[in-house]
Amino acid sequence: MSSSTATVCTIIAAKNASGTIGRSIRSALRESQVAEVVVVDDGSTDDTVQTARAADDGSGRLQVLSLDRNRGPAFARNHAIAHSSAPLIAILDADDFFLKGRFGRLLDRQDWDFVADNIVFIDSRSDGLELDVPEFEATPRFLDLRGFVEGNISKRGASRGEIGFLKPVMRRAFLDAHKLRYREDLRLGEDYDLYARALLKGARYKVVHGCGYGAIVRPDSLSGKHRTLDLKRLYEADRAILASPDLPGDARSLFSQHERHVRGRYELRRFLDVKAEIGLLSAGLRALARPAALPAIVGGIAADKLDALTARHGAAAEKAAGPRYLLEGRPVSRL
Repeated sequence: MSSSTATVCTIIAAKNASGTIGRSIRSALRESQVAEVVVVDDGSTDDTVQTARAADDGSGRLQVLSLDRNRGPAFARNHAIAHSSAPLIAILDADDFFLKGRFGRLLDRQDWDFVADNIVFIDSRSDGLELDVPEFEATPRFLDLRGFVEGNISKRGASRGEIGFLKPVMRRAFLDAHKLRYREDLRLGEDYDLYARALLKGARYKVVHGCGYGAIVRPDSLSGKHRTLDLKRLYEADRAILASPDLPGDARSLFSQHERHVRGRYELRRFLDVKAEIGLLSAGLRALARPAALPAIVGGIAADKLDALTARHGAAAEKAAGPRYLLEGRPVSRL
C-alpha cells in the first residue's frame, strides 16, 4: 500500500467533547492517508458541533453528523460507518489523538484484517505538554482468540491494561463480508465484542509495538462511568456468542471465562447499588439469599479496599513516571 494513498476513514463519536474534539480532528486531518473524518455528535448539550466544524481544514474531508438524542458510541460508530466509504476504518475517541505519522508507519503491509499499534496514556493534568514518544521496534505479532479474550480480563493493579483498549484499523471489506457491526445495546465493551466476533470469523488481527495513538486519562471520562446495566449487557453479549451451536469447544471455554469475570463485576456493582439504596444490613441479607453471587461480592469488596490503600502511592508514582504505554516496547537503537 502506498503511504500517499488516502484510504482511511477516521470515525469520532462525540458527546459533550467541545474541549477536546478540535485537537482530535486536527490530528486526523494532518495524516495524508486519511480520506474522511466523520464526526457523529451523540446528543451533546455543549458546543461540540460548532467546535468540530471550526477544526475543518478546508480539504472537504470532514463530515459532522448530529443525532437528535444520545444513542451511545456503538450506534454513533455504526452511523458513521454507514455514511462513509473509505476502505479502512480507524476509530478515534473524542478526547484522544493520533500521533503524527501514525498511518504511514502502520499501513505498510497487506497481511491483516485488523491492525493496531501501541497506545501512550497521558494524564489529563499534563496533556498540554509536548510528547516525547520514543520510536519502538515494530516486533509484529498476531492476536489469536485466546490471547484477545484473556487479555480482556482485568487484573487488579493493571490500570487500563486490557488488550481491548487497542484501537485497530479495520478493513471495511472484512466487516461487510461477515455482516459485522457494533452491538448497539452496548455502552461498555462494544469494541471487545466486535473484535471477538471478528476473530471468530477468522480475522487476522495484527499488533505492532510502534506507538501511534495518544489516549488522555481523565478521572471524569465517560469510559470510567459505567452503569450496572452496562455490565449486565456486556456479559449478556458473551452469552449471545455462547448460544451459537457452532461455537468450538475451546472458544466456548474462553467466552465462559470472560462472562464469569464480567458477571462478577456486575454482582459487586449491583450489591453496592442496593447498599446505597437500602443500607448495608438489608443489602447483606439480600446477598445471602443469592449465594452464587457471594464470592464475587466479598472478593470484590476486599479487592476494592486493597486498591484504595495503594491508590494514592500508585497515582503519585505514575504521575512522576510520565507517559505510560499499553504495550511494552523496545526502543529503536540509534548508532
